[in-house]
This record gives sequence, structure tokens and C-alpha cells, in this order.
Amino acid sequence: MADKEDKNPENVGGTFYVDSQCIDCDLCRETAPNNFTREEDEGYSFVYKQPENDEEREQCVEAMDGCPVEAIGDDGGE
Repeated sequence: MADKEDKNPENVGGTFYVDSQCIDCDLCRETAPNNFTREEDEGYSFVYKQPENDEEREQCVEAMDGCPVEAIGDDGGE
């Protein structure tokens, strides 16, 4: 389960985030390319844009559910 106290610093504020457990597998970037991108130097994903519609939200949830190391979290907008 993702740890909101361990979010990657590049995540934009909002519901979804990626924590430091990310293994750079590319699943989230493939599943929700409008919301996740890669930190090139360190090699991990982060949320660069929170979902703005139902389709993007569904893609983020799918990415979170599919993450092999559970590095994607949804904190309900805290």
C-alpha cells in the first residue's frame, strides 16, 4: 500500500500520488499517460496532472490497481 508520507516530491497536489516504492515499470505511464510521467534522472513515476474527468480518474484507478509494488496511492484529496 502506498504511503502518503513517502510521496515522490514531484507529485502535484491532489488525490493521486506515487511513493518511493516505484520500480519504474512503466505500467502507470502506459495506463494513464495524461496523469503519470517519469522522473528521468532517478527513474521513477509521479503524478504530473491530477485527473480532470471521469475517464482520467478511471485510468488512474486502473493504474493504481495494477501497480505491481502498490506505489500509487489515492488519499481522497487530502
